[in-house]
Amino acid sequence: MTLDTLPPSEAVPALGTGIANLPNQRHKIVAKNGANFTLMVCGESGVGKTTFVNTLFTTTIKEPKNLNKRRITKTSSKTVQIQITRAELEEKMFKVKLTIIDTPGFGDYVNNRHSWIPIVDFIDDQHENYMRQEQQPCRKGVIDMRVHCCLYFIKPTGHTLSPLDVEVMKRLGSRVNLIPVIAKADTLTPSDLAKFKQNVKEVIAAQNIQCYSAPIESDDESTMKRNINIMAAMPFAVIGSTQDVMTQDGRKVKGREYSWGVAEVENDEHCDFKKLRSVLIRTHMLDLITTTEETHYENYRQMQMETRKFGDPRVEKDENAKFAEEEEALRMSFTEKVKAEEARFRHWEQQLLSERDRLHKELESQNERIKELQYELETYYNQRDSPRSIRK
Repeated sequence: MTLDTLPPSEAVPALGTGIANLPNQRHKIVAKNGANFTLMVCGESGVGKTTFVNTLFTTTIKEPKNLNKRRITKTSSKTVQIQITRAELEEKMFKVKLTIIDTPGFGDYVNNRHSWIPIVDFIDDQHENYMRQEQQPCRKGVIDMRVHCCLYFIKPTGHTLSPLDVEVMKRLGSRVNLIPVIAKADTLTPSDLAKFKQNVKEVIAAQNIQCYSAPIESDDESTMKRNINIMAAMPFAVIGSTQDVMTQDGRKVKGREYSWGVAEVENDEHCDFKKLRSVLIRTHMLDLITTTEETHYENYRQMQMETRKFGDPRVEKDENAKFAEEEEALRMSFTEKVKAEEARFRHWEQQLLSERDRLHKELESQNERIKELQYELETYYNQRDSPRSIRK
């Protein structure tokens, strides 16, 4: 008996229902539509953010700054800016719409208090814009600018995190997938770098800073070992370079050439660039996108839904929030001055009351003196007139 002559009830189990083809269908849809990925780089100027982005994607995504024109084009406004760079990358017929968010001006001033507010507001605004678009009757063509990952570049001081780093990372960790990165790892010796890494880890744990944690468990043992190895390297120490250099053994690699040798970008013994690239692109990009959707965006949405009705606009924050401490200081100064003036007025009042009492007592004593004088005068007149009456 052939398969064509079998009854339908017997032929179906042999061929299956076709459910196993669903991943293939999903793969075709994703391959056709591509993906959107938004990456934010945050850190002080000069730590190599632009170079790292160009090295990561092996192309010029952001144009390097012209150091000769930096002083000429420098503005006097001491505010953190938000720069958005868009690019479309294609590899093996798969397209990714990449958005790079840069934060020029962050940490570049003597007083960096509240310099994180524009960054935090931008992340919250993207969640708010996406939530507002979801609430519309027509949701076609939704613009999604939610930040999927934030790379926070730590200056390689060799000591520990600065107070500004701790404050900013606390606020970013609760809103976005935060990945701390030690910039310019080739400026530290291996022992100093390991010590610096350990200090950063201790501060992150002590301050309860939320950093991105990639899923470790997997059915594949090799994948699990790779994930453990990757997460053990956080914070990632990276070297950025778009230049090709020759090693002593004749290999042409991306790196930086020094008198003592070559610092290779894609050498695990020199830096953690390959591990960070694996997290961002090769192994965990989908998890970064999913975590943003299911964790950070949902947390924001839930918080907003608890405090306002459906369709209501978001309560605008105080525009002078960055001057809250200055306002509080002025308020306290004004209160102290008012208290000082009130104390001075009370002192004057006490002085006036004391002077009034003194004058009253003095007036009473004068009245008594006058009465005494009047009595003495009357007595005198009486004594003077008494002999005359006797003579008559």
